[in-house]
Amino acid sequence: MAGGARDPGRSVTSRALAILGAFDARHARLTLTEIAERTGLALSTVHRLAGELEEWRALRRGADGRFQIGRRLWELGQLAPDPLQEVAHPWLQELFGGTGENVHLAVRDGLEVLYVDKVYGKRAVPILSRTGSRLPMHPTGVGKALLAYEPGWFVTSYLSRPLERPTPHTITEPGRLARELAQVRAQGYATTHEEMTLGSCSAAAPVLAGGPPAGGQAYRPVAAVGIVVSSRRVRELPRLVEPLLTVAARIAADYRVAVARA
Repeated sequence: MAGGARDPGRSVTSRALAILGAFDARHARLTLTEIAERTGLALSTVHRLAGELEEWRALRRGADGRFQIGRRLWELGQLAPDPLQEVAHPWLQELFGGTGENVHLAVRDGLEVLYVDKVYGKRAVPILSRTGSRLPMHPTGVGKALLAYEPGWFVTSYLSRPLERPTPHTITEPGRLARELAQVRAQGYATTHEEMTLGSCSAAAPVLAGGPPAGGQAYRPVAAVGIVVSSRRVRELPRLVEPLLTVAARIAADYRVAVARA
C-alpha cells in the first residue's frame, strides 16, 4: 500500500481527514510524529499528506516545524449556511456591554459542547472556553442548559457513562445530576459553581429556536448562551439571569426569522 499506512483499508480521503482531526483546542500545534501517533498512520504517510495539505493551505507549518490548522479551512468554515453566529454575536456584545462579564455561545456536538463564539474583556475572570474549543456537558453551564432539553434516552445514556470530574465540586452522581437537569427545565436556565474551573461560576440559558414546534411541543435548543463570573461574586449571579434569558430569547427569535428567510 502506497505510503506505508498501518491501516491499508483506509482511503486517502479518510487519512487526510484523520490528520486534520488530530488537531483540537488542546493540540493546536503538532509535529509530524505527534500527528502519526494521534492518527495511527505511518509517519511516511503523514509526511506526504501533511505536505499536500500544507500546499493547499489547510495546514500551516511554523518556524519550529510544527503544524497547525491553516487559514483555508477558516475560509471554508465561513461558508457554513447556519446563521447562528451572525445572528447571535450582536446580542452577545450587548450582554457583555451590560454586564462586563465573559459571555459565550455554545452548541452540542456529540457528548460535548463546542464553543462557537465569545465576547470577553481583560477585567473579566479567566475561563477555559474559547472559540473552537470543546468541554464536557455536565460541568459547564451551557452544557447543562443543552443537556436538560435533550430527549430522555439521550440524557439516560449520557448519565450512564463515567463522568469526568474536573474539580472536587463537579456533580457526577447520576441521580443528583438528573434532578438538577429537571430543575434547569423548570426554571429555564442552568448554573454552576466551580464545577469546571475553580474560582468561577456561571449561568446559562438555552436558545430555543429548533423546530418549528408541532403538536404543542416546545422549540428545541440550537445553542446555549453562558455568562461567567468570579466565584467571589457568586451572589451577583442571580441578577444576571434576567438579561441572560432576554438575550437567549432574542437570539432565538432572530434565528428563527433568519432560518425562515434562508
